[in-house]
Amino acid sequence: MYPTIAHLPVHSPRRRIFVSYHHAWDQVYYNEFANACGADWEAVHDRSLRNAVDSDDLQYVYRRVREVNLTGTSCTIVLCGPNTRWRKFVDWEIKATLDKKHSLIGVKLPTNLVDEFGRYHKPDRLQDNINSGYALWIHWEQLYHGPCFLRQLIERGSAKPKSLIDNRRPLRKRNGSQLPNPFASLAAWTQ
Repeated sequence: MYPTIAHLPVHSPRRRIFVSYHHAWDQVYYNEFANACGADWEAVHDRSLRNAVDSDDLQYVYRRVREVNLTGTSCTIVLCGPNTRWRKFVDWEIKATLDKKHSLIGVKLPTNLVDEFGRYHKPDRLQDNINSGYALWIHWEQLYHGPCFLRQLIERGSAKPKSLIDNRRPLRKRNGSQLPNPFASLAAWTQ
């Protein structure tokens, strides 16, 4: 007897994800993430706004974030290094993610050390949604569990009730204070 369509294995659809991060500090982690997970996902997006939009119109720039960066994705993963918290475009990407009701996952990078209050630095909007129960928070090392772990995490995030979304904060208008980059002189020297 020949197999029928009912006998075919059922696979969950491959998710398209957007990765938000601080390019000057955390590019190496994005590269490692994209290399390790890119084959398991339909796309790992890196549509940085660092040079893409030349406008002072905040609403226009935000609309570009939402329409260009996040269209076609279902999840945003925020790689949280020590300075990610103060990046305006990261905040805008998180806001656009929540406006689209996409899942949101924060990943603590190894460079993000605990502060004097026992906390890790994260963007405020991400923290709001961790507090509300909408966003998930994991440590970088957990990604070593493999693509099945990440797939389960994304599915768990996608199943979260949208009523938990907390997106009340105003958009960050500029980049804030940050720690000095000890790699800045090294990067200039290697170019």
